[in-house]
This record gives sequence, structure tokens and C-alpha cells, in this order.
Amino acid sequence: MSRFAIMTITEAAADRVREIVASKGDGSTGIRVGVKKGGCAGMEYTIGLSDGAKPGEDVVEQDGARVFVAPEAVLFLLGTRMDYEQTTLRSGFVFNNPNQTSACGCGESVELRPADASNYASQIA
Repeated sequence: MSRFAIMTITEAAADRVREIVASKGDGSTGIRVGVKKGGCAGMEYTIGLSDGAKPGEDVVEQDGARVFVAPEAVLFLLGTRMDYEQTTLRSGFVFNNPNQTSACGCGESVELRPADASNYASQIA
């Protein structure tokens, strides 16, 4: 039986996570993803380097890339697919989040509602 994943990461996101960790060479083992209040739409995604899981954190792994999910962000990130996009004008992680109800024009701030965990109960068991 496989463990339920809070979120998924695409191959492009996994590649970028591995590149970031390898370029630091400081003992980092992955990145930590969370959410915080801020921005014009009310919330922002946070991303930072991590040297391992903190108590209560979930870990999403793909092909050696590790993404640690901050406990306070779990209900906001349930079902999210994290991708990495590189275009002519910008590059960065993109969150395809079913809990997102709107986003501001700058693209940095989002409005999120907590997921209904009962929708995921059958996947967790």
C-alpha cells in the first residue's frame, strides 16, 4: 500500500528541486513549501531550503527530489500539483491548487480555502 501524498510534483519541478539543492552544497536535502498570510489576495506560497523534515511535516519525494510540507499548510495544499515553468518572461514554481479560489494580477498572491479532508479520506485509509 502506498502512502497518501499531500501534493504531487511534476518531473520538471523535481528536476529544479534537485538542481537547487545540488547548487547549494550546504547540507540541504530538499525544499520546504508552505503558505503565509500576505499579498493582495490574502495568502502567498512560501518556498525555502530545508535540511530535513521538522516534526509533523509531510515529505513528498520524486526521483530523489524532496519537498517538505509545513504542517500548517497541509489543508491548503491537499491535492496540489507543483510544477516548474520557464518562459521568456519568468521562471519559477507553479502551484496548480484545487483549493485556490482566486489570484491577484501580480501572480504572487492567492486566495485559498482549506480543503475538505473528508474528500480525501478514502485515499488515506
